[in-house]
Formats: sequence, C-alpha cells, structure tokens
Amino acid sequence: MTYYPVILVDASVLVAYYDATDEYHAQVCNFFASCRSDLVTTIACVTEVMWLLGADWQLQNNFLSALANNIYKCEPLLPQDFTRIAELNTQYADLPGDFADLSLVVISERLDIAAIATLDKDFDIYRRYRRQPFERVFRQ
Repeated sequence: MTYYPVILVDASVLVAYYDATDEYHAQVCNFFASCRSDLVTTIACVTEVMWLLGADWQLQNNFLSALANNIYKCEPLLPQDFTRIAELNTQYADLPGDFADLSLVVISERLDIAAIATLDKDFDIYRRYRRQPFERVFRQ
C-alpha cells in the first residue's frame, strides 16, 4: 500500500467500519488496521454516518468517541466553501447532489489532499480543481 500522509474519509467507509453487518466491514477493518495516515472528514460526513448508524446508538457513540479522541480530524467548512459546493452541485447536477461528498471535494481542494477512502463510485467521476481525479486508496 502506498503511504499517504493524509487521507480523506467518506461516510461509506466509516459506516462499513462501525457496522459489523456491512458487507465491506472486514475489508475496511483491515484497511484501517494497516493505515498510518492522518484521517480527515467533514461535519457533513459525520452527520451522514450518524444518520446511517441511527438504528444503533452504541455504534453512533463508538464513532463519536473516535472523533472526540482525534482518530478522525473533522475539518470545518468555511464560508467560501459553500460557494464552491454550490458550483460543484451545478457541475454534477446529473449525480444527485450529495452534500457530504461535495464537502469532501471542497476540502480536498482547500487542503490539497488527493487521497480518499471511499466505497462511493461517484469519486471516480468527481474532479479536484475541475480536472484532477481523486486517488482512491481503498478499493472494495
């Protein structure tokens, strides 16, 4: 596995990690066990994870505990990020707009992070800075 100092983490991978019934749970656990990178997500992804884990408050609390212990850095969205998200929402209007995904695109541009851990195939379509593909570091 190529080492990336910082990796963006999408909600799909986080849900798979915390939900033992998810079909990708074992693969994601193996990925995180060998990962030594800093892991960055956004509050939009946190919200999505909490909603998707909503049937089990204990899983939600395990995830919140990891956030509280800085296992994942939750990068805040800045006012100018919302303008860029709106641009991306227009650009990718044919993919139903996913605020969490677009927040990761914006953070990837602002912090210059190309690496992403995701199960979402939309990240094969999304482009950073309007032209650069993401480097998907987790493949199912």
